[in-house]
Amino acid sequence: MAVFKIPYADLGKLFAAVSASEKLYLPVDNKLGQANFEEWEEGKEMSKQLNTVRSAKDFFFPQIQPLVKFRREDKKVDIIDIREESEDFVIFGAKACDVRSFDVLDNVFLAEPVDTQYKTRREHATIVSLACNRPAETCFCGTFGIDAAKPAGDVESWIIGDDFYMEPVTDKGQAFIDKVKDVVAEGDQAAVDGQIEKIRTIMGKLPLADLKPVDNREKELEVFNSPKWDELSSHCLGCGACTFVCPTCQCFDIEDFNAGYGNVERFRCWDSCMYNEFTLMAAGTPRKTQKERFRQRFMHKLVYYPIKNDGMYSCVGCGRCLRKCPIQMNIVKVMKTLEEDA
Repeated sequence: MAVFKIPYADLGKLFAAVSASEKLYLPVDNKLGQANFEEWEEGKEMSKQLNTVRSAKDFFFPQIQPLVKFRREDKKVDIIDIREESEDFVIFGAKACDVRSFDVLDNVFLAEPVDTQYKTRREHATIVSLACNRPAETCFCGTFGIDAAKPAGDVESWIIGDDFYMEPVTDKGQAFIDKVKDVVAEGDQAAVDGQIEKIRTIMGKLPLADLKPVDNREKELEVFNSPKWDELSSHCLGCGACTFVCPTCQCFDIEDFNAGYGNVERFRCWDSCMYNEFTLMAAGTPRKTQKERFRQRFMHKLVYYPIKNDGMYSCVGCGRCLRKCPIQMNIVKVMKTLEEDA
């Protein structure tokens, strides 16, 4: 497919052309200097930071999601379906790690029984990914075969000099380009190829460029019983910060909220396997210690998920947990420790 470009200074024109027919979300800096996805409106500019604080997972698996409502009158209970069909929308500027996270989530929410709300949101979304010109030292997406220079999605894009380049990858991507064809021009494929090689060279020089996961699918019980978990988990606070910034974590709880006057609303909300009340039942919790909870998180990322998904890991190397963990205990340290054992 052909590549297209628009001056970076004119991105507002492209955003306006997109938002004329569907909602557009892009990374925007807030007053605290942090970037998060927001709906575009006139005057908003795309953040130039490497990544958003919270991942694009929110679009398909929201932190809080209404499921159903119950209304009781006397002895009669009505069940009210409050699910809504999603409108078409565009996620603009998602990095390669977040795009890969959608594949990880698909294996969970699109497996039988299919999560219909997740499926609907996925079908209505167009993803315009953005290559990483300046990856951070905490990035290690290449560990899991992710190419930060070719970020996938429906449209791949690059910032090259003063221009913004785009290349459609899927039919959705071509439909996106068709909508903005009046504000873009044909680009130079050689410029894109040069930028791709430049980014790959940078990625190869990062501190974690040589980090490789050990395939422990055949050693599940041995890894589970490793004495190293005692030391690895000894300083964990159980704060759950790593799970809430992680683009692939899927833990959730379902709660009923009494809205009064006979109305009860049921919703789904994110939860964390690092919390001592996670999966709490009348008989107690199956993981009574922080070691057990800590081990569960990383066993799932590095062993359980690959076992069930043909070797795909439930980590995309975005580095968010490295930046957010208050005690610097993260998946990289776990991976290196397991590699030593192997």
